[in-house]
Amino acid sequence: MDPQRLKEAYVRLQSLDERLTHKIRPRHGSMMRPNQDQLDQKLRDLATYTIELKEIVHDLFHGLAGRSGGNPPPPPPPIA
Repeated sequence: MDPQRLKEAYVRLQSLDERLTHKIRPRHGSMMRPNQDQLDQKLRDLATYTIELKEIVHDLFHGLAGRSGGNPPPPPPPIA
């Protein structure tokens, strides 16, 4: 795998972790039930996290597969 591509994937993974992991981690011991708006926001955060993580893993798999000499696939479109 191209070392630069691996480094870019690692940087994206670190950024994802810093931005969203704390938002999707379950909180134990909370006595209050979340309201609908809070549930909607949690679902959006989880969807964003999942999609970005999938794209990073996709890039890593294609980077590893690209070592065999084929043309690498185009990068996925950025998340809006």
